[in-house]
Amino acid sequence: MATEFTAIIARNEPWQETGATEPYEAGWAREAVIYARSLKPASGAGLTARVQMSPDGIRWVDEGTVLEIPEDCETVAMARVAHFGNWLRLSADLGDGGHCCLLLTLHLKD
Repeated sequence: MATEFTAIIARNEPWQETGATEPYEAGWAREAVIYARSLKPASGAGLTARVQMSPDGIRWVDEGTVLEIPEDCETVAMARVAHFGNWLRLSADLGDGGHCCLLLTLHLKD
């Protein structure tokens, strides 16, 4: 029987110019899906966040998956990730004046 777990990794968290979630230990999972929803309208052109992975939860490398941060509060964005090792997080450089307030959920499945 498959195991599934959902974690809220950011809730009502304002990011201004940069932002990152706390590391999440997910080494037991085979796949991960990250959902993003803006809780307030985002400001900035083409805001994106990137999935990062880490062997130790301290040093980070971009995994290669990019997620578009929704500009409005009705849109949900998502990213699928596999083969990520042990630690995952989402990180963003929003540029000068860029800001957003997000709800981010991480869904893990073995």
